[in-house]
Amino acid sequence: MPESTKKPNKSTSQKKQDSTQNSKTVLLVLVAIVAGFFGGWFGSQSQVNVNETKVTREIVESEGNLINTIAEDVSPSVVSVNVTSSGVTQDFFGFGREFESQSAGTGVIISSDGLIITNRHVIPSETSEVTVTLANGEELAAEVVGRTNDSDPLDIGFLKITDISGVDLKPANLGDSDAVQIGDRAVAIGNALGQFQNTVTSGIISGFGRDIEAFDGGGVETLQNLFQTDAAINSGNSGGPLVNSASEVIGINVATASAENISFAIPINDVKGLIDVVLERGKLERPYLGVRYIPLDEEIADELELSVNEGAYIPEGTVNRPSILEGSPADQAGLQEEDVIIEINGQKLNEDNSLVSVLGRQQVDDTVDIKVVRGDEELTLQVTLEPAPEQ
Repeated sequence: MPESTKKPNKSTSQKKQDSTQNSKTVLLVLVAIVAGFFGGWFGSQSQVNVNETKVTREIVESEGNLINTIAEDVSPSVVSVNVTSSGVTQDFFGFGREFESQSAGTGVIISSDGLIITNRHVIPSETSEVTVTLANGEELAAEVVGRTNDSDPLDIGFLKITDISGVDLKPANLGDSDAVQIGDRAVAIGNALGQFQNTVTSGIISGFGRDIEAFDGGGVETLQNLFQTDAAINSGNSGGPLVNSASEVIGINVATASAENISFAIPINDVKGLIDVVLERGKLERPYLGVRYIPLDEEIADELELSVNEGAYIPEGTVNRPSILEGSPADQAGLQEEDVIIEINGQKLNEDNSLVSVLGRQQVDDTVDIKVVRGDEELTLQVTLEPAPEQ
């Protein structure tokens, strides 16, 4: 009988070898999968880091391009103001002694016929000669059109280039300072350190409605309703423009604090009324009300036991320092001590709109409605604004 054909059985040792071989194969497959996973993960992370670096670089470059664009747009409208002051002072023995001094600041061209706006402390009352240096280095003679009184909380002055023959002037574009918000980009341009060349610094608007006392070299002046910025404003920057991202002038640089990275500028809307007057009449006429006042806040209102905590409070005056000037528009309209002015032409007075700010938008001969709180009574008075008297 033939012998049956059977598939031979594997030995025990061979089975172990096959099992070991299978395990190695599975392990290699797992290692490959894990390696592929981590390789892909590390690769993606590397790509993310590269992309993040690229995005950061693009942001920095875009920011730099923006500042460059603003500087190119506005610098042709910015001038260095070179001032010679002269006069007579008394020496130790009481004898008169003539003096002459040089100083420098910055100004902004606001009309094609050569009108320039600056700070009044850039062109002191003793000014005897003024020249302006354009961005291209050309130096031109100028004359003082007018400046606000030294006691005026609006530190503004105007110059006019005397001969613009053959000169192509580029007036700056004026923006809307009422639209400015904290955190907005701000760029300061000016004649830093009196070196007759425009420098550019950038930062943000870090506050508004600031009231400060500033030392101008000849005394202390009280300034109100200012922008606060961390864009560096150095000696010589006074009178230069504070500019927004659209290359529009939103303020006139006026002061810097002793604290680091705090500077101040006058909102451009506060001087538009003066600009219009000078452009129309060829001279500076500052509308004035004729009152001394205290800006109210909640703390002061509580201390004075007032029924309102915003506005301009007219305190009790003295013989030597009256709160309402005799014969002034305020006196003629019937304003009284201890009145609180709360509105002018429907515009409320508060930390964002001081009395000086609102009046700066009016013109001489304008008749305005002034709403006041007198005791428990609220009434409206009509006032015709007159030019501020010369000192």
